[in-house]
Amino acid sequence: MMSIEHRKILKKIKQYDTIVIARHISPDPDAIASQIALRDTIKLNYPKKNVYAVGVSVAKFRIYGNLDRIDETKLENALLIALDVPNKSRVDGVDMNSFEEVFKIDHHPSEEDFGECDWVDETSSSTCQMITEFILNTKLKVDRKIAENLFLGVVSDSDRFLISYTTSKTFRLIADLIDKTGIDFTSLYNILYERPYSEIKFHGYLAANLNITENGFAYLYITPEVLKEYGVDAATPSNMINDFSNIRDVYAWTFVTFDEKNEIYKVNIRSKGPVINETAALYGGGGHKYASGVRTHSREDVDKLIEALDNDCKEYKESLDNNI
Repeated sequence: MMSIEHRKILKKIKQYDTIVIARHISPDPDAIASQIALRDTIKLNYPKKNVYAVGVSVAKFRIYGNLDRIDETKLENALLIALDVPNKSRVDGVDMNSFEEVFKIDHHPSEEDFGECDWVDETSSSTCQMITEFILNTKLKVDRKIAENLFLGVVSDSDRFLISYTTSKTFRLIADLIDKTGIDFTSLYNILYERPYSEIKFHGYLAANLNITENGFAYLYITPEVLKEYGVDAATPSNMINDFSNIRDVYAWTFVTFDEKNEIYKVNIRSKGPVINETAALYGGGGHKYASGVRTHSREDVDKLIEALDNDCKEYKESLDNNI
């Protein structure tokens, strides 16, 4: 059944001849896959429209499809749809002031309003789940490639349906998508999880060097020199962080990398108990209750964040002990 949000978004898509689709900086599979899937869906159903997916290209994500280059000075009466991004400062590849109208589709807790058609659903496993829901409920045409991208985005952001905000609705939508398109979903997992040997060795380095506190908090500062030694890029730790969710008596964990070019620390945080997005927000970051991140130029702030997260784990551990 078409919701009010779906109806409003479809109306806006029909209204504009030029549509640009953006997502957050340093994209993950959900951001890229939802962006390209929505672009290709609009082009499939409205072939006369000019539809572009923009942002910095990431080589390992080209399997999802190619991004577009646009000249914003030549855009007239264009619509911008921002995906998987809670605030304007993290939108990649566009000047939001260049557009006639803007709105966002996102599953993160809302930090900033974009436009009157904003659709935010914190209960959704991923933005790809939301795009799947939009496509199926509006009965838009979808092809196999679009469906494959959506499936991969949902699987990635839900960590193979293991994250707590995966619901029965997630499974119903994915089942309907598979039934509608006949995708061979089992063959798609290699795209997400097959890795070069250099990354397997780096995974071993992460496991061997984690610092684990008595409060159940694990953290690791990963230097640029280590990344170079193992032949991996700065995005690799964030792509591996979910792999460490099964360590017994560890309630939250963090990888910290340093971007030398931009002189910024990137902190990826995960939890299986303590609420971490509120702590992340104190240092300019945010995200979900159990999956958040922070970017900061200050090493001092990183150290304070690590201390605060360790304290979150201490309080969580004490709450568990009190309930025994």
